Amino acid sequence: MRSTGFRRTFVALSVCSLALTACGSNDDDSASGKTRITVNCEPPKSAKVDRGFFEQDVASFEKQNPDVDVVAHDAFPCQDPKTFDAKLAGGQMEDVFYTYFTDAGHVVDIHQAADLTPYIKALKSYGTLQKQLRDIYTVDGKIYGIPRTGYSMGLIYNRKLFEKAGLDPDQSPATWDEVRADAKKIAALGGGTVGYADYSAQNQGGWHFTAELYSQGGDVVSADGKQATIDTPEGHAVLQNLHDMRWSDNSMGSKQLLVINDVQQMMGSGKLGMYLSAPDNIPILVKEKGGNYKDLALGPMPGGKGTLIGGDGYMFNKHDTPAQIRAGLKWLDHMFLTPGTGFLGDYARAKKADAPVGLPEPRLFTGTADAKDQQVKKANANVPVENYQPFLDGNHTLQLKIEPPDAQQIYSVLDGTVSAVLTKKDADIDQLLKDASGKIDSILARG
Repeated sequence: MRSTGFRRTFVALSVCSLALTACGSNDDDSASGKTRITVNCEPPKSAKVDRGFFEQDVASFEKQNPDVDVVAHDAFPCQDPKTFDAKLAGGQMEDVFYTYFTDAGHVVDIHQAADLTPYIKALKSYGTLQKQLRDIYTVDGKIYGIPRTGYSMGLIYNRKLFEKAGLDPDQSPATWDEVRADAKKIAALGGGTVGYADYSAQNQGGWHFTAELYSQGGDVVSADGKQATIDTPEGHAVLQNLHDMRWSDNSMGSKQLLVINDVQQMMGSGKLGMYLSAPDNIPILVKEKGGNYKDLALGPMPGGKGTLIGGDGYMFNKHDTPAQIRAGLKWLDHMFLTPGTGFLGDYARAKKADAPVGLPEPRLFTGTADAKDQQVKKANANVPVENYQPFLDGNHTLQLKIEPPDAQQIYSVLDGTVSAVLTKKDADIDQLLKDASGKIDSILARG
């Protein structure tokens, strides 16, 4: 799953009609002296601020590169899973196209991605990007895509409720036992206050089960991708902890089968102590759900062993010419991958537009590039960055793990597992894990 998006409002994609001319273009306009590239994930007109920023950055790129013509396509969302494969197979995909991290291997497997390896020197920033993110788009030693953003899961908590419950608001719970103990104290405040909330519907329960399993040091699928690995002590611990908080402690509230909007509403209204999310939830909690930046803090994933990461990037159409690939790589550098500038990095511009600056992610760069990016971000911060320091400090020691193969199908199975634990006091955890393992094995066998 993606998180709520790394853009300051939301990300967007052009969905070209399959009945019309193709989005992609094999004609790079070389006869006119210009290389033409089509790109997607331009914000829609309804997102006025982001749309304006995007258009400004495309215009400045074309001014600096008069031999390149960028044609951007917009719509929402950036990638529609229902049409993604059809666009690829039908030759409808843009020359430079948006993907989730989980798409990379699939696009390569079906032979729809251009090999960028011979051209990667055209991307000046490549060596500054985090290696674990670069590796997501590297298959058998060849580079097939470029990461644009990345997120990792953490624990959002309400500082005000922590204080009321006698807890230290500067110290997030480091273990799941501490989460349970803190949730119980927060729920004891009464008045409809919930200590900890979790998703259990619309595939989101399976997504969070995966994150919680990673935090315990477990895996959903074996390293070779052929077998489920949830029926383990770690998998049992995840479900047992949820069961105990729900039924023994009554710290999760009586309403279950929650999805992200439900939980965000609870947190924004000041009635929830903690839930798992990425940093990009924070501005949504403030701007859409009634929350306050000073009351919201972020800690690393409890458990101390791992965290789920996700994000997005761009891949290139297999039909692209060498000139289009080079132009597309230069465009990515200009738009997204130069610290302190561009669509995602111009923090001064974002601050003037009253967009939140200072959230701990996305953190894409390393070394001096990261230092510069963080320096510019800090100089323009308009949110309480000290509330997120525990998250930044804690992430250094966690193993960063991407979602499993066939993630959405697997999450659908695990939704049933999590929801059973949260809605049935006598749920048989061992049987639930056994049944889910069998279903996941079948999914993997078909893949």
